[in-house]
Amino acid sequence: MGRPNESPRKLRTQMAIASAACTVFGREGYARASVDALAAAADVSTRTLYNHFPGGKAQLFQTVVTWTSSEVRDAQLARLHAVLPPEHPPHPDELERDLVSLARAFNGLMTDYANHFALVRHIHAEADHVPPEVLRAWHEAGPEPVGRALTEAMARLEDAGLLDLHGDASLAAGHFTALISHRIIQATHYGVLPLPEPETDRLLRAGVSAFLRAYATNP
Repeated sequence: MGRPNESPRKLRTQMAIASAACTVFGREGYARASVDALAAAADVSTRTLYNHFPGGKAQLFQTVVTWTSSEVRDAQLARLHAVLPPEHPPHPDELERDLVSLARAFNGLMTDYANHFALVRHIHAEADHVPPEVLRAWHEAGPEPVGRALTEAMARLEDAGLLDLHGDASLAAGHFTALISHRIIQATHYGVLPLPEPETDRLLRAGVSAFLRAYATNP
C-alpha cells in the first residue's frame, strides 16, 4: 500500500483510510461515495486524505480493490492447492468429491471476505463509471492469477487422465467457475442474502456434475 521508505505512522494512516474506505465503497459504491464521506469515515480531513492519496477517490478505490483482491487471491490459491495439491492428483473415484470440496471452499470466500465481494458487486454494477485503470488493477491482482492457477490445475487433471479439456484448459477452468458460482452469485447478490445450506450444496453439486458431464473422461 505504501512505499518501503515511508514512516510507520504514515503507513498506519494510509491503512486506516483504506480500511474505512473499504466499508464506504462497499456500502455506497464508487460513483456515490464522496471524498468528504471517505474522509469522515476515516476520521481525517479531506486535505489529509489527498496528502496520502493525491489521486483522490480513484486512487483510493484502486488501492482498496487491489488490497482486498490480493487477500482473496491468496485465500483462493491456498484453498485450491489444499484440495488439489499439484503433486497428488486425486484418485478417479475421488475426483467429484474433490471438485465439490473446491466449489465449497471457493463459495465460502463470499462470506469470509464480505467487504471485498461488496466491492466486486459494485464494480460489476458500475463498470461504466469505474476508471479503466482500476478495472485492470483488480483483474491483475485477483481474477487473472487465480484463473491461471485453476487452468494449471485443470491441465494437471487432464495429464492424470481424469479430464478431457478438448484442447482448451483455460475455457474449462472458466466453465468450472461459472457452473459452481453463477447461480449462487445471482441468488445471493454476492453473499448479501445467503441461501439455506442445503440449497447451496445442491447448486454446488449440480455445477460440478454438469462440469464432469462435459469434461470427465469417464463421466
